Amino acid sequence: MIKTSGFLFKIAALAVASLSSVLAGPRLARDLPYVPDGDPAQRLDICTPDGAGPFPVVILVHGGGWGSGDKSGAERPNSGADITPWFQPLTDAGIAWVSINYRLAPAHRWPAQLEDTRAAVAWVRAHIAEHGGDPARLALMGHSAGGHLALMAAMPDPGEAAPVSAVVGCAAVSDLVSDSRRRGEISKSLQNLFGFAPDLAPVSLEALAAASPLGRISAACPPVLFLHGDADKTVPLDQSLVFQEKARAAGVRCDLHVLPAAPHRLTDWAKHDPEWSRVLIDWLRARWADPALPPKS
Repeated sequence: MIKTSGFLFKIAALAVASLSSVLAGPRLARDLPYVPDGDPAQRLDICTPDGAGPFPVVILVHGGGWGSGDKSGAERPNSGADITPWFQPLTDAGIAWVSINYRLAPAHRWPAQLEDTRAAVAWVRAHIAEHGGDPARLALMGHSAGGHLALMAAMPDPGEAAPVSAVVGCAAVSDLVSDSRRRGEISKSLQNLFGFAPDLAPVSLEALAAASPLGRISAACPPVLFLHGDADKTVPLDQSLVFQEKARAAGVRCDLHVLPAAPHRLTDWAKHDPEWSRVLIDWLRARWADPALPPKS
């Protein structure tokens, strides 16, 4: 009887182990506040790959013209602000990701969105180790308006070190002034963000220049990767090309991957360039393997 019980115990243990291996997978923590007693929008989700870690981490900043979008992927599936194409490639690559929400315009004017992005980065640096992430291997990534916020948050003030080791802009807005001049007026999104009238008043253009990543480039900036479709009519490819030229002149590594015939919307990118996510993952891994970066914690 004792031997039989032992045999049955082993069978049960193997069954539990087998079930655990089937159920094992990414761990998702939702709606964590990154500002104590803050606004309901100041929340983030963390997805950690299966395993012990510590895992490299990418902070995801959704787009939506600074006035819409959501950390879960999108308010509307397949919308222009849908960032769900990022989730699976990062998870499959063994990279933890943190998707953030932030206060939106017009209820909240600039720089509330940048303040929230910076606050989320600070929270992740302080707490991501508790969730299996490695704060020494931390990148920011944003799409469209979220790319603008990611670039701005990644660029240090004079005399400070960059808060992340890399930044990725997907069809990122990097120059609010040239975007406005191209349109012949300040866009509705920027009107809502800043409270401006549509005309290109000098005072408005001065404020837009101060809020543009292009004007904040310095040698202290982390390496940058741009992913941009050459058929993007919302944020033209020139936004990335001009930034790249200026960044390289300042001694900053800035790479650009152009997706042929790809539009602005992320959910369409794989139709035009099935390899774009591999380019992203390979670039991130190369940056984190850079011996100049801080050692793993």
